[in-house]
Amino acid sequence: MSQPIQLVIQITTQPGRGKEQTAAYERLAPLVRAEDGCLQYDLHQVSGDPDRFVLIERWASQEALDAHDATPHMVEADAASPAFRAGPAVVVRLDAQPLA
Repeated sequence: MSQPIQLVIQITTQPGRGKEQTAAYERLAPLVRAEDGCLQYDLHQVSGDPDRFVLIERWASQEALDAHDATPHMVEADAASPAFRAGPAVVVRLDAQPLA
């Protein structure tokens, strides 16, 4: 059986374009949360910085994450995000079990 997948994704937008990231997420979140295997999909703004965000994702399995990455809404979102992001997102994959 596959282990749940936990991701922390750091996103930085171009200066002054954080609202575009928020708007894109608001359109995308209901679609992602409805996907099979989505356990969590939450965007947080970094305190004091309107252009920096952390997205926390949890997926039931690697297969669910792979299916998510191939959905039309994610392909479209990935194609649109360079217009307002400062660079690629930094994806950190966490071990399934906490150390303590």
